[in-house]
Amino acid sequence: MNKGGCTGMTRQKKTSDSTKAFERALAEPLQTIYVLRLFVTGTTPASARSVANIKKICEERLQGRYELEVIDIYQQPGLAKKEQIIAAPTLIKKLPLPLRRIIGDMSDTERVLVGMGLRKK
Repeated sequence: MNKGGCTGMTRQKKTSDSTKAFERALAEPLQTIYVLRLFVTGTTPASARSVANIKKICEERLQGRYELEVIDIYQQPGLAKKEQIIAAPTLIKKLPLPLRRIIGDMSDTERVLVGMGLRKK
């Protein structure tokens, strides 16, 4: 009598299924999510440019794999202080680690890509 509740056949099938799932996971590319915070100062031209530029970069390079939070330091000075923002616009890449900061209007796409770890220097 089998007290374990599983026959050898069932155990083998479970192992086979989990092995196949593991192999599928290894074959699929990693879907790293980028968590970004862009600190701006109101509706200045530099702020508007930085928002447009980073959105364009994210849509071209990270489509569906990013979260972008735009923070106006005039409206949320506490967040700017907490993140030690000393210039704006400033982009902080929170995830994936390492944390990175990029200052400027994000118009130098190459610099932004390197700063975000999407391209080697």
